[in-house]
Amino acid sequence: MTPRRIGRRPGRPDTREAILAAARAAFAERGFDAASIRAIAAAASVDPALVHHYFGTKEELFRATVAIPIDPAGLLPAVLAGGPDEVGERLVRTFLTVWDSPVGTAAVALLRSAVSSEWTARLLREFLATQILRRVLDQLDLDPAERPLRGALVASQVAGLAMMRYVIRLDPIATADRETLVAALAPTLQRYLTGDLTG
Repeated sequence: MTPRRIGRRPGRPDTREAILAAARAAFAERGFDAASIRAIAAAASVDPALVHHYFGTKEELFRATVAIPIDPAGLLPAVLAGGPDEVGERLVRTFLTVWDSPVGTAAVALLRSAVSSEWTARLLREFLATQILRRVLDQLDLDPAERPLRGALVASQVAGLAMMRYVIRLDPIATADRETLVAALAPTLQRYLTGDLTG
């Protein structure tokens, strides 16, 4: 009889799902910054090297847990290119370009899930805060004390747009052309990002 081996589980077909389950719990409970690859690997009973093998970086693992079909790191340079006075416009245009594309179907499914599941809502909230808003706000010359409010205001505007255009499909927002929405929403987002919030 072969003795049962004790220790971490080798790479088996269920290893990827075990890592994802542990990562979802860690990111939802502790947030992106506090969750570590080592702790996630321990919770999944695997070696940390296996986490990197299946998912690469911590950011890629986080994206997989939230089932985000896009990589913000690939989109944000276009948003941040140029001067800070047009960031709002570029942000709205980039958002609409992604959500109007075939990738948008998965994003809509995620948004629907976040509305009905607190677990998904936590993961989506953490994704928006750490992977998108923080990266945008860090590139702007802002009072650090104002960043949380500015980020939350931007998120409220973008989430409202997503709900009205893609989930509830309220006309004329649902059928408006992209540039009409960019022209209407960019000034508000720009004020949330760099304008006076006290007036």
